[in-house]
Amino acid sequence: MKTNSFTLTAFFAAVCFIGTGCKKWEEEKISLSKPKEMIAAPVDDKVPLCGAIKGTMLSGKTYTFGCDVVVKQGDTLTIQPGVHINVTNHAGLFVQGSLVSLGTKEAPVWLTVDSLQKLKNDAPNQDPSKDVAFSGGWAGLYCASTCPMLILKWTHIEFGGYALSNDQGTLVNQKSGTAFSILFQNPNGMFIMEDSWLYGGADDPIRISNGKISIMRNTFEKAGLHGGDCLNTKGGTVGDMAYNLFVGIATNGQKASNKGIPTGAQQTNIRMWNNTFISCGYRQIQSGRGANINFEEGAKGMAYNNLMVNCKFGLRIVNNPAADTANISYGNNYEYGDSLSVVNQIYPTNDFGSGGWTAPKLTDIPDYTKFLPAGYKYGDTYDGSSLVQKNNPMFYNFPLPVTGGIPLSGIQAVNKFDFRLQAGSPAIGKGYTGLAPLAVVPVDPKYGATEITLPGKDIGAFQFDGTGNQHY
Repeated sequence: MKTNSFTLTAFFAAVCFIGTGCKKWEEEKISLSKPKEMIAAPVDDKVPLCGAIKGTMLSGKTYTFGCDVVVKQGDTLTIQPGVHINVTNHAGLFVQGSLVSLGTKEAPVWLTVDSLQKLKNDAPNQDPSKDVAFSGGWAGLYCASTCPMLILKWTHIEFGGYALSNDQGTLVNQKSGTAFSILFQNPNGMFIMEDSWLYGGADDPIRISNGKISIMRNTFEKAGLHGGDCLNTKGGTVGDMAYNLFVGIATNGQKASNKGIPTGAQQTNIRMWNNTFISCGYRQIQSGRGANINFEEGAKGMAYNNLMVNCKFGLRIVNNPAADTANISYGNNYEYGDSLSVVNQIYPTNDFGSGGWTAPKLTDIPDYTKFLPAGYKYGDTYDGSSLVQKNNPMFYNFPLPVTGGIPLSGIQAVNKFDFRLQAGSPAIGKGYTGLAPLAVVPVDPKYGATEITLPGKDIGAFQFDGTGNQHY
């Protein structure tokens, strides 16, 4: 079998990212091997899979996990378009080598539990204990620190988060009881997730302990039971999060923290732009926690063009443990609230323990000069009553104002809603396009980001010209 190998150093010597110029990748000191394509070694779909596997899951076939499946260090599992994987017996997928899932818009890949069915009708303020989204149907997709490459394209990940056993934890150096849906933890590896879907989860649906990331144009719904940040990045994580849709997240959609940074790793640095957050923050049982974007504990980055609707708190720049405020920039963010409790936390206040150093920006919507009092300081309370149900972003198909539930946690799933912007939306044309992506992963149809979508002229994940998130 012919094997093509290359290092990212060589790749970046030849490739330039759009809008960011050529990267001097030598500065990153990273050398990864392109995984072997195993087309000549198809995975058997006739028997339940258990133990070590490698090779290729073939287009259109259905596979069953009968017990834990492991991709050994140095091996690669490639998943072709249209593959359906049914996980049974609370098994997990443990990746010590590489995993490349290559779904397409027409033929996505599925990693799910067939015996669990999504609620057909989500009632307002649905009791999460009666929702299988949070039940942890299977352990999830766990990558060891030896995994150089996790790539998910047009892939559905559903019902993850069953607590790890001792034996499962030893496969990826995690404690028993850990309950993520996806874990990535190689500071010299790359995690790419694009145009994909994640449904449900018990704790952090996606924990990124460190690594190079590009997470773009995905949809996340019902993530976390009584807590958990949907995209929780820790010390040593560097990269971009853009054009993602978050609906009904327990706590934050996106969090950046420098906690636990490995020796010699880069400071956590996440650039976030053009994301949309709907009804986030209401299942978190600890007071004062966030609801959409959170920078804390030494992390730096950027946050522009984000749209927050009926979320419990606004953008949080945390002062304890303090974010790297000298190296965080943000603006052109849009907040809408149907209730006073929402609009009174556009700039989080200290009375709920959620305040910090979030500074109002003149580019924000609504205009802070119209409602913040003279002498306002970070964390002060204010009266936002004039903002209730004002500045409707005018989604294509989504009920605003929401009825049937205060504190407006009733809309927890995407269902048949369409979050594109209608003509005349006040979010159109209000975006900031000057942000440059970090672009720390290669652009490649298989072994990199298909596209690093640049910041848009409209606020939110769905651009009026049809670019951005493609889930509608």
